[in-house]
Amino acid sequence: MKLVAESGLWSTGATGPDEQLPASPLIAVLEVSGAVLSWVIDDPRWEAATRITFTDAARADWLWRVVGESGHVAVLSAVAEHPAGDVDLRGVDLIPGSAAGLRRLAVGHWLRRWWPASQRDDIAGLDRALLDVEVALLTVGAQGFFTDDTLDSDVAELLAPHAGALTAHVRTGDARIRALVRAGAHLADEVGADGAGWTELSAAIDDSSVAVTMQTGRRDDYALAAGAGQGPRGAASIGRGVASINWGGVPPAIFDAAEDTVDWTIEPGGPAGSAVVAVVRAALIGA
Repeated sequence: MKLVAESGLWSTGATGPDEQLPASPLIAVLEVSGAVLSWVIDDPRWEAATRITFTDAARADWLWRVVGESGHVAVLSAVAEHPAGDVDLRGVDLIPGSAAGLRRLAVGHWLRRWWPASQRDDIAGLDRALLDVEVALLTVGAQGFFTDDTLDSDVAELLAPHAGALTAHVRTGDARIRALVRAGAHLADEVGADGAGWTELSAAIDDSSVAVTMQTGRRDDYALAAGAGQGPRGAASIGRGVASINWGGVPPAIFDAAEDTVDWTIEPGGPAGSAVVAVVRAALIGA
């Protein structure tokens, strides 16, 4: 294992110019106690490419789980004894399979943040309620890595808004979904999830005669809230064209992820065409 000091933080793995991590949408990250773990989302060699960036190595008391007890001691000693530079820790490697659950959890968070839903490209949106339940269950299963509160450790926050949507799934014909909903309801009860509808969800799960009448707010599909070609165009346009949004530079789950989803026109305006007006329309994923 190689430790590299960069920007005041220690991380594992080489960080040369040819081995820099790609931009955010291609990286799955997970904040655990004392560190951030990251993987390139489509790297088939993900295990060998696991990157650990220590925010506080002393707080990473889970490290022995992935590098062994002797490896844990070696990492802490190296960080303490070498204020800067690269350190090769011979004989210290990631234990095969030890990070599989963490990577799956990181991919779950990546799906929540970066799934490229697009009407134009026919990429369906994910069911956020079911996804958040699965992420919450994976988080509970990795509690040994969350001895401190982190951005990715709050199970109650993941579950809180989804009681209504989960209630709509109680009568689904898919046994896997029913099992996931049941597990999510039990977990919400254990962690004391806030939000309305959890009592009704528990009743619907425990009593098959309970009718599901809640308003869930769940959409059967998604649509363009506003999009290219959806608005009127002036007959005397000076110019028009299309463009693409830098998807990695905007908040996720708002804009359609396809190319050429921005439509712009420049039209005369004002008295006798004394001014020009630019009209821009962008394709959005319905919320």
